[in-house]
Amino acid sequence: MPFGMPAITNSEYQTLISWLGSGAKMNDPLPLTEEEQGLVDEYEKLLNNDALKNQLTARYIYEHLYLAHLYFSEVETERRFFTIVRSFTPPGQPIKRVVTRRPYDDPGVERVYYRLVAVRSTIVDKTHMPFALNMPRLESWYQWFIEPNYKVAELPSYDISVSANPMTAFKDLPVKARFRFMLDNAQNTIMAYIKGPVCRGQLALNVINDRFWVFFLDPEKSDLPEVDEFYQQQADNLKLPSELESNTVPITNWVKYANQQTRYLEAKSEFMNKWFEGGKHLTTDVLWTGDGENPNAALTVFRHFDSASVVQGLVGNQPKTAWILDYALLERIHYLLVAGFDVYGNFGHQLITRMFMDFLRMEGESNFLALLPNTVRHEEFSSWYQEQSPQFSEFLQRNIKPFSQPTQVLYLTQDYKKELFDKLEKELEPVLHDRFDIVNTGLSSENEALLRSIDDIKGEGLKTVPQIVMVMIEAENGNQQLFTLLHNNAHINISSLFSEEKNRDYKNDDFTFVRGVIGSYPGAYLSLKESDIENFVKTLRSIQGEEDYVKLLDNYAVRRTSNDFWGFSDQVHEFYQRTQPIEFGLLDYNRFENR
Repeated sequence: MPFGMPAITNSEYQTLISWLGSGAKMNDPLPLTEEEQGLVDEYEKLLNNDALKNQLTARYIYEHLYLAHLYFSEVETERRFFTIVRSFTPPGQPIKRVVTRRPYDDPGVERVYYRLVAVRSTIVDKTHMPFALNMPRLESWYQWFIEPNYKVAELPSYDISVSANPMTAFKDLPVKARFRFMLDNAQNTIMAYIKGPVCRGQLALNVINDRFWVFFLDPEKSDLPEVDEFYQQQADNLKLPSELESNTVPITNWVKYANQQTRYLEAKSEFMNKWFEGGKHLTTDVLWTGDGENPNAALTVFRHFDSASVVQGLVGNQPKTAWILDYALLERIHYLLVAGFDVYGNFGHQLITRMFMDFLRMEGESNFLALLPNTVRHEEFSSWYQEQSPQFSEFLQRNIKPFSQPTQVLYLTQDYKKELFDKLEKELEPVLHDRFDIVNTGLSSENEALLRSIDDIKGEGLKTVPQIVMVMIEAENGNQQLFTLLHNNAHINISSLFSEEKNRDYKNDDFTFVRGVIGSYPGAYLSLKESDIENFVKTLRSIQGEEDYVKLLDNYAVRRTSNDFWGFSDQVHEFYQRTQPIEFGLLDYNRFENR
């Protein structure tokens, strides 16, 4: 519990004292049900088969899911979460964990086993990354990794020069299988970047914009021998800073990796110029549409200054930037920010990880720009990076200009980016859901429209509003609905490690108002009645500074000093758990403001 919160009740206090006085004993873990044990056995059968195909597949799955909270979505009893761990012992024996800093570090034995173990700790939102296990997904894993006709002659070593580079370590696994695996639950793939150990603090988070959309190449259309061969040819240029282990000198190595990335992008541009010659294939058809049913085909990432969130769908108004991720880019981001990030590494390791992510972000942005007319690509990209340093400007010139093939996307206006976003929203409509939209809230249609209009509020006065504000509104019928007000900070560019304040573009700050919970660290709680909505929205529109925001709090806030705080907190968590049971975890109040 953070300091400065109201005291708990006397009865709750006495309960704690009594528990401590009796030795603070913990309950024994509940045994697995027969159904749960059967499902654990099924997955451990795949993961621990002696065949080299299975061993390599298991290593790949583990290195991508070791942070996830796995659950059996087809089990009807109370949901239980599991994690996948490396063990010295095979299934049927008690688990003896292999403990290493990173998931690909040498376990020190010839054979490790991959086991599922139930999570005993309380689920907290800031580290909760749910991943569904079910029979269709298990069948897909067999279909992608085990059934195809390919050979694994020997397993990759744990030498850092091999294990830290997935393009080398897993070269025997079909690229299509790897890409399919990460896309199948792409929200979880990217959530590992967002909720993993790397994303802690402003310096780590200022590598991304405050809100952007993410799309993916279609694994079927990129399943080509030429693409696989290109990735293999570029294995050396796709190396990551994690090969330097946990101790590194950032500046000299940044130059090394900048040159390496330049070589890769030049080779990629040459390859793309040949493949898309004359604009051939260069349409929105190259994008994955979730096979018409998978909502992971389109994601929205929010930055909350020193934390972040990722959700399915295209949430909010059209953003300034977007990414399109191909296999190599998606894989490298995982091994840079998740598998290869060492929380115990020196500052140089952490700094070069952050600096290298600049390259990968711009690569994803460049993929998106390739669908715009080639006459406006560089102009649009430069508008995202205003007041660049000469060195950064030179880097952009090198990496954007080489790809020059014309897009075959048909544009009818000169607002190209908006029109492209419109096309993507239409094509992805079958997999887009309305779970965060201001619809079906129990409020009147007029009040829903007023709340939707919050997304259009923009201006310098918003800078005083916290990054995450959760708003509970009681409808006329007495039912309550929880919303989240997200403050999106605008920047003239995000290419600078330090002095972020100098890059802020306050006049373009805006809001995204959503139904339900997004974000782990609320900065304020507001409580309204439906009759307050008109005045609430009017007040938001008129905020010009701190004094106006405090007046808003005076009218609607449940402050951290309020005697009603814990009761209201219970209402928020009850609503969150009831309406978003899979994603639910306890919220963190360490960033809750006192104004």
